[in-house]
Amino acid sequence: MTPVRAIEFFKGTLDATTEIDAARVFDTTLRDGEQSPRTSFSYQDKREIAAALDEMGTHVIEAGFPVNSDAEFEAVRDIANATTAETCGLARVVDEDVEAALDAGVDIVHVFASTSDVQIEDSMHSTREDVKQRSIEAVERVAETGTSVMFSPMDATRTDEDYLIEMIEAVTDVGVDWINIPDTCGVATPSRFGDLIEVVDAHTTARIDVHTHDDFGLATANAIAGIEAGADQAQVSVNSIGERAGNAAYEEFVMAIESLYQVDTGIDTTGITKLSKLVEAKSGIDVPGNKPVVGSNAFSHESGIHAAGVIENSDTFEPGVMTPQMVGATRELVMGKHTGTHSVRERLRDAGFDPTEDEVRAVTRRVKDRGADDERVTMQDVERFAIDVGVAREDEEVRA
Repeated sequence: MTPVRAIEFFKGTLDATTEIDAARVFDTTLRDGEQSPRTSFSYQDKREIAAALDEMGTHVIEAGFPVNSDAEFEAVRDIANATTAETCGLARVVDEDVEAALDAGVDIVHVFASTSDVQIEDSMHSTREDVKQRSIEAVERVAETGTSVMFSPMDATRTDEDYLIEMIEAVTDVGVDWINIPDTCGVATPSRFGDLIEVVDAHTTARIDVHTHDDFGLATANAIAGIEAGADQAQVSVNSIGERAGNAAYEEFVMAIESLYQVDTGIDTTGITKLSKLVEAKSGIDVPGNKPVVGSNAFSHESGIHAAGVIENSDTFEPGVMTPQMVGATRELVMGKHTGTHSVRERLRDAGFDPTEDEVRAVTRRVKDRGADDERVTMQDVERFAIDVGVAREDEEVRA
């Protein structure tokens, strides 16, 4: 079960959580995430990641691009059969693609076509009218089978608005269930993207989904702006992996919705750290230490002021509304040149020492000196410093 989000904002500028009532999570780690340069998931990799996503309660798993190869088709088909989450398969507006996705037995077929002029002309080598007709036919084909259909006007944020509306209305008229608005090249900003979602919402009865890229570091912010503007669902990937700079991050989006907006996504957030490590291992893409939510520094403290505050009350220098326990992580007090006496005292007591204040200061000085030499300070170092200074252990005092 997801931990109760009991820690509330202190009264202040952020004491408002009414912008979002609900948000669904569509995971595209196995599709767009795998499109990260130099990343390839094996059949078993896909099954393991899908199982973890499913166990956590992810709403939709985009399992892959079924027409891509026999192995891809088998992975998508088997994930669709093995998971309780809704599954999705990608398809271009091409008959072969659509039929492969339908044959894979997914719950949602995600058809897409470029709608920006630069992509229509220089990628699809087509025309606006041809793209519209092919999109209508692809949506109709899926809809007639009773399978849910999602349509993406690819590069929506660089598409002429009148044509975008024309496309949205055309696929809505033939029964599309979901309209996904992709910021394919990551050029949106939160306020502009929110405005675009409101325009889309005014021209369709379908549910709205958003797909944002991180070229300017705005993917998660844009995804949330889309939800605030009326979208029902966001497409995300674990560790934000994906084309170029990646996608909106699963872990960031989920925890922002859960913690900042106080909305229950239904996802077991305690599995997030484990899921992140699984995808890191399978993708070969290292998670930076400063990565929000899942980075090794996310709940680590070295600065004396910060560590002292956290020892007293973790809410002082952590968000408060997101704790390490909520994401299956642990808090760490790191030793280095910024370490203060509070942190050293805590670590010494945890190790069974009973230091005097003078001894704490002496050990702290040695820790700082070693850290200043650009050396990593371990607990073995701290214990050695304590012994050198002559700090007594608690059991030694008891025997005395």
